[in-house]
Amino acid sequence: IGTYPTLHPPITMIKSVNIIFSAITASSLLNNGISAFTCPPQLTTKISHTELYSQPNPTPTNSRRDLFIRTGATVATTFLTNILPANAANSPPTPEELNRIKVGYENIQYLLDNWDAETTVCKDNGGECKRDADAVRRYLGLRSTTDPLFQIDKVFAKVRFMDVDPDKLEDFFQATEDWDSTMSMSNSMAFISQFGEYNPGGGKDEVLKYLNESKTQVILAEKALKTILDTVNSASSS
Repeated sequence: IGTYPTLHPPITMIKSVNIIFSAITASSLLNNGISAFTCPPQLTTKISHTELYSQPNPTPTNSRRDLFIRTGATVATTFLTNILPANAANSPPTPEELNRIKVGYENIQYLLDNWDAETTVCKDNGGECKRDADAVRRYLGLRSTTDPLFQIDKVFAKVRFMDVDPDKLEDFFQATEDWDSTMSMSNSMAFISQFGEYNPGGGKDEVLKYLNESKTQVILAEKALKTILDTVNSASSS
């Protein structure tokens, strides 16, 4: 008979729970009147009867009780703050996030349809023109946080919480892996192309060589993104 593996909770969670338990236990002891935490009054301090009953300052016992309560609440808040973001991510993409995939896909299509124009930069007043791969990185969401495809993998991760056709899941996950690899490769080729003219033995031919390599990867990225978009659309309409 096989044995089941022992499940170990994360160490950080165990430590956090222990801290909360300790703080709450100490607070409970103080509320029950345990005097071990109470400092003796300063007998050498003279205070009048009127001053004694007019001062709003808390007693040492209350001060320490409040301290432990505040400490326990702070630790509990910190613990829950660390847990809640992970749970908040376990939800389907918002309509705005899904629209980012659609817009990003359409932008990549436009880039491929207008490749030469989008990857050529000319100086003002009819000056010299040269090939520039910076547009490739922009269309892939690697230049600005406002780009539709910026960190789009985080949106992909939420798709699994949609009502996706099980028959499409395998193709979807493969497409997300293809997107990651082709985007990374296209980014690398575009980056090398930008500096190809200045590298030893480089020149315009080197710039064009790596720019074409980048285009090959963008074509594959567009194909992967189409599969992802089709999966999302089928889930949205179901």
